[in-house]
Amino acid sequence: MGGVLDGIRVLDFGRFIAGPWCGALLGDFGADVIRIDKRGGGEDRHVLPMSDDMTGAMFLQMNRNKRGMTLDPTKPEGREIQEKLVATADVVLANMPPRALKQLGLDYDTLKSIKPNIILTTATAFGTTGPLATKVGFDTVAQAMSGAMHLTGTEDSAMRSYYPWVDYGTATLCALGTMAAIMSRRETGEGQHVQGSLLATALTNANSTLIEQALAQPNRVATGNRGQINAPSDCFKTKDGEIVCIAIGEIMHKRWADLMGEESWLTDPRFKDDAARAEHGEIISERMQAWCAERTTEQALAELEAARLPAATILSPQEALDNAHIREVGFMKDVEYPGIAKPAPIIDTPVSLSQTPGGIHRRPPQLGEHNEEILTELGYDAAAIARFREAEAI
Repeated sequence: MGGVLDGIRVLDFGRFIAGPWCGALLGDFGADVIRIDKRGGGEDRHVLPMSDDMTGAMFLQMNRNKRGMTLDPTKPEGREIQEKLVATADVVLANMPPRALKQLGLDYDTLKSIKPNIILTTATAFGTTGPLATKVGFDTVAQAMSGAMHLTGTEDSAMRSYYPWVDYGTATLCALGTMAAIMSRRETGEGQHVQGSLLATALTNANSTLIEQALAQPNRVATGNRGQINAPSDCFKTKDGEIVCIAIGEIMHKRWADLMGEESWLTDPRFKDDAARAEHGEIISERMQAWCAERTTEQALAELEAARLPAATILSPQEALDNAHIREVGFMKDVEYPGIAKPAPIIDTPVSLSQTPGGIHRRPPQLGEHNEEILTELGYDAAAIARFREAEAI
């Protein structure tokens, strides 16, 4: 069975995560995604180098299911190739500022003049209007501006999330917007400009907290791992490890109190609802910590599961790779790449469709690996391709 995006061509000029992961998701569902690299390779190709050619771990994840070509659109010959590519494309992806788009001929007006129904999907740090429109930024900057870092860590020290959730969220929202634009074009015949931003993504995740602040002004500060809207919601040391446990709502509170042997807490006004329990969260965390300290991780998790309370071991990256559930479900797929001694565990399509599933069907491309193939598809012969190489356009 073909993918739902079979026949859709995507030109991916993205870098790092917010652009390339969007392209990877589209490629998972069948789009022909062409990764456009600088002649010497983009800076994101070498983050956490893994292979003989210094291809990095980030690149391996972000660029599966893509073909790869090198191109310098600042050269006349390179711009010629780019315009021919655009004429064959349905979607152009780029996470770069508007000025850079214009300089490279990737702004929406220029693309429309080549392909009237083109879809341009862009991601910026702060959007394209407002006082910060031209400011550069990464995931951590958006985390900082959304309030997320203020509420993570401790009252005395803000802390970012190690994993770049803002970048991934922006890429995923851009993929959603691109799919919607493709559906719209099938009805109207018209393309459009899809725009995402890191700050919009971060504010989306923060929105309920921002609503609470605007209406009730609790002025929350960080409390480490202890949650602030229910309890228990914290990390706890066992005899041989550390777990996290969360209970929310009256049903879970009763299960937890029964498990702790604290039935009197069910009528204690300090713990009458989630808000009250959060207010007295230190007391609840202390009680559960004492309970966990008497048990191994395995024992604690077994009893919590029997009580139907959400809990899990806090895993290291290696422990996550070795986890029996993660391995059995097959969340990651082993993918070989030239110059790497063993296959890389690359996350498979992270959403499952019963009738039209996505999946990894092509390893990430080496630098310029598909130059000849793609240029031949555009109608260039061997002599023309040699001329492009001599002009350093590819």
